[in-house]
Amino acid sequence: MQTNAMNEEKYTPPVAAIIHADHSAADKLLVEFAGKLRAVGRRVGGLVQQQCDSSGRQGTVLVDLQNGQHFPLLQNLGAGSQSCCLDETGVTSASIALRRALQDGADLAVANRFGTLEASGGGLSAEMLALIAEGVPLLTVVGDKYLQAWRNWTGELGVELPADMGALQKWFAAVSDPALPM
Repeated sequence: MQTNAMNEEKYTPPVAAIIHADHSAADKLLVEFAGKLRAVGRRVGGLVQQQCDSSGRQGTVLVDLQNGQHFPLLQNLGAGSQSCCLDETGVTSASIALRRALQDGADLAVANRFGTLEASGGGLSAEMLALIAEGVPLLTVVGDKYLQAWRNWTGELGVELPADMGALQKWFAAVSDPALPM
């Protein structure tokens, strides 16, 4: 009796994070990857983190990939402050980019970071969960400090990627429509 080997496809979750120790390299890679996909006609929406001027951390903004709008990420709390300088209002305002990516049926949604706010259930976490629930591929950046929180948040189903263009392309090819350009 002849048996046919079944061709089983391995499931790849449509949620992934670039795991990093150096956030600037991961941020640049995320921007570059989104740009490459957009250049071949893929609909990529969401947010990336960029330095918009030479004012140090205070010049860090979230940039809407669809329209280039900038949102403040950090606030100046003064030289002696020990408090978290994340600008929660800026992050909340920027969340519109992820909601639009969901509404417009993006091929890929990018969330600049899973960090302090998201680990505690705030920040962009609601928008990220909505994208995941609708099956929109989601890519973010997670620092070593928040890796366990990321694992808990995704139920350990999120793909953990190195900061490597080939790894991102391979993941995206596995979760996207193969009929569309890469």
